[in-house]
Amino acid sequence: MSAREDARRVHVRAPGKINVFFEVGDVQPDGYHDVASVYQAVSLHEDLWASLSDHDQIVVTGDVDVSGVPLDASNLALRAARLVAARVGYAGGIRLEIHKGVPVAGGMGGGSADAAAALVAMNELLGGSLGPLDLQLLGAQLGADVPFAVLGGTAVGTGRGDELVTALVRGRFDWVLVTRDDGLSTPAVYGELDRLRAAVDILPPRGTPSADPAVLHALRSGSAHDLAGAIRNDLQPAACSMLPDLRDDLRAGEQAGALAAFVSGSGPTLAYLAADPDEAQRIAAALQRPGRQAFVAHGPVPGARIVD
Repeated sequence: MSAREDARRVHVRAPGKINVFFEVGDVQPDGYHDVASVYQAVSLHEDLWASLSDHDQIVVTGDVDVSGVPLDASNLALRAARLVAARVGYAGGIRLEIHKGVPVAGGMGGGSADAAAALVAMNELLGGSLGPLDLQLLGAQLGADVPFAVLGGTAVGTGRGDELVTALVRGRFDWVLVTRDDGLSTPAVYGELDRLRAAVDILPPRGTPSADPAVLHALRSGSAHDLAGAIRNDLQPAACSMLPDLRDDLRAGEQAGALAAFVSGSGPTLAYLAADPDEAQRIAAALQRPGRQAFVAHGPVPGARIVD
């Protein structure tokens, strides 16, 4: 590392997320769906370091664990860094280093967290002229989950999921997240949802999706038991149709004592709501097995932020 690169390094930490509520509207003419999502940022994080470089490019290095992450132009952190550089008129080199703490390809927004971390780090490194809303708007160009990774906490996302309103939450919610070795394609899950809905032709049009008030009330009350009764994910039937053994994993969590068990987003990550931290540890131990990895987390936690 050169003297210039060593002069200042900005370290930013950004959270992964789960969807504690996910309502999907009808497919639109452009093939996309409007949604209403209640996101919660959880304590599985991505860490990113940004520093000035003597080179004339923005690069993502493999010095830190980036297993399973593309290091080319498809990398969301690299694309985010380029957006900030273009916005502030910086044409020099930047070195980005990423450490993965959010499971890769698990539907928990790890790539979006990398992008959010890059937005915040680049802004700080290059003078801090962009405000949080500016960074969220830039993030929306990269994907629906990126603005939330900047914001953090708990929020309702509408439209494509990137129109955010902060939700009031009291206390802490304890989660077990179980990932698996195989994956699911998000577009394919939406396609399966459309297929399943088309097979039930008596259903009326769904209109504009909205968050269930029962979910928002449970979050405000801080009651895990109330939240357990209000959780819903419209994509869950499609994910289970494509990977039927997800149903067995959901039942296993309930049998282990989870208050609620559900597919988070398009899957295949499964989320289990626990009554308290000790219960979360016990449930995680019961669900850990070959082909499945269980993580204990809690939420809500802050969005992308600078680490001193």
